[in-house]
Amino acid sequence: MNFKIPVSVLVVIHTPALDVLLIERAKHPGLWQSVTGSMERGESLLETSRREVFEETGIEAPESAFIAWNIANNFRITLTPERFAPGTTHNREHVFSLCVPSKVLVTLAPDEHIAYCWLPYAEAAAECFSWSNRDAVLMLPARTASPSNR
Repeated sequence: MNFKIPVSVLVVIHTPALDVLLIERAKHPGLWQSVTGSMERGESLLETSRREVFEETGIEAPESAFIAWNIANNFRITLTPERFAPGTTHNREHVFSLCVPSKVLVTLAPDEHIAYCWLPYAEAAAECFSWSNRDAVLMLPARTASPSNR
């Protein structure tokens, strides 16, 4: 079996008004999240972010549009431990953001997600099932206030 690498990205997609895109997991209905995904061999974190955003939402953006927050969260793998090598218990998730001009239409990957919505950032944070996603969404106002906060 080709096991997943325990390194991933979390990409918070938002508008200038801080409306945040959330997507609902197909295999876990009721769990809402930002775009997430595991790094593939040979990829950089930025390449992973761009690929996952396109695969999960259909949004195409240049690498220069992604903002690396230089924040990484370690968390216990609970939803899909069988996809990682035996003995792998934790994943390291790197946070990025992507600002889109407006609430764009999204094309979901049906095997991964079943619905999407755009919510004001505080409401979006309350819907996120993971603490790391919630915390990242709550950081958006400070992260987008000025270039020095990036």
